Amino acid sequence: MKIIIIGLGNFGSAVAIKLAALGHEVIGVDSQIHRVENIKDKITYAVSLDCTDTQALKNLPLLECDIVLVAIGEDFGASILTTAILKKMNIKRLVSRTISPIHRTILEAIGVIEILSPEEDSAERFVKKIDMTNVLDYLDLSDDYGIVEAVIPQKYIGLSIRDADVRKRYNVNILTIKHDREVTNLVGSNVMKTKIIGVVSPDYVFEANDVIVAFGNMSDIKKWLH
Repeated sequence: MKIIIIGLGNFGSAVAIKLAALGHEVIGVDSQIHRVENIKDKITYAVSLDCTDTQALKNLPLLECDIVLVAIGEDFGASILTTAILKKMNIKRLVSRTISPIHRTILEAIGVIEILSPEEDSAERFVKKIDMTNVLDYLDLSDDYGIVEAVIPQKYIGLSIRDADVRKRYNVNILTIKHDREVTNLVGSNVMKTKIIGVVSPDYVFEANDVIVAFGNMSDIKKWLH
């Protein structure tokens, strides 16, 4: 995958280096030149520019990237402004890091769906989610087994759980399904609200954008999602 990481502090640089080590194409961006210098030999490309400047942002290959991560941690205003500018562009997947509850509230108000909290999301945890196709979240239960939340692969849309037969083919158990639906919040912005359908029936038919909660060996889950 091609990933742009904006903000090369401790969190952003750790994510960038780990993803580059896994073979992803990583572009690191920061306004401070010394951070760019420190990381330029460890990732695909690093550049110094002011991401609160719309014209400067347009110099980045944003539309060609699979993910843009705003990892700015110490500058609340720069994080909000950068994210707001990016939200107006046709980016495939935008993820933004939050540094406080009010920061999260503002990000939600401008319609950001994927928000990272430093209290919950370490660099390693985020990298694991990115490295597995369509995975939104995961929980390690042991070295080998875990529970993941993942967007249903396109090929399963329209099939029932019985017909997909994921358990027999991949040894993966589907625990439940989450529906993400767009609703209007108190400030008039559209945000996503999640509904869990509970214990799923074998007759349940997968819909576009269903989020699957599944259990299994992580290598089996990875094969299934790929």
